[in-house]
Amino acid sequence: MQIRSICVYCGSSRGLLPEYMETARAFGQLIAERGITLVYGGGNVGLMGAVADAALNAGGHVIGVIPQSLIEMEVAHNGLSEFFAVDNMHTRKAKMAELADAFVALPGGIGTLEEIFEVLTWNQLHIHTKPCALLNIAGYYDAMCDFLQNMVDQRFLRQENLDTLMVETDQQELLNRLEAYEPLKIEKWVDR
Repeated sequence: MQIRSICVYCGSSRGLLPEYMETARAFGQLIAERGITLVYGGGNVGLMGAVADAALNAGGHVIGVIPQSLIEMEVAHNGLSEFFAVDNMHTRKAKMAELADAFVALPGGIGTLEEIFEVLTWNQLHIHTKPCALLNIAGYYDAMCDFLQNMVDQRFLRQENLDTLMVETDQQELLNRLEAYEPLKIEKWVDR
């Protein structure tokens, strides 16, 4: 699958560990070096700002999508290649999904989780066939991955559906897997 654009979901905070910022910067640079467009939430703060700045500094094309209310809070990035100001969070997520060929979550809070789980759900329901992934920095997503496996064990999620969520610690390997992704036609329901 040719990946021309990647939507990165991540925190508007820096997080506790320095590895989060370091990896966000490295990932933004790597995306740009591979000639892939970065699509993200349009902020200039936290991991969001770091991934965008790194991609821009490496000569990459960066598209930001942000609700007007956050622009008014002065957290919008002013130096992007393209910028979409939208009415609300629902429109933001839809626009980001439209612009992206793949989705990757770096560490973040409940907004990051909500975003990656929405597109993962859309994949499960065949609303799109784009790959979804977690870049698991410093074990940040380990406990969540255990909980997702519990969903499988408790028969609320099919193992095949969970397996469509790529989880990687290595950025290069993650991009390689995204490019090698082939959509599967898996039924959502565990019991029918």
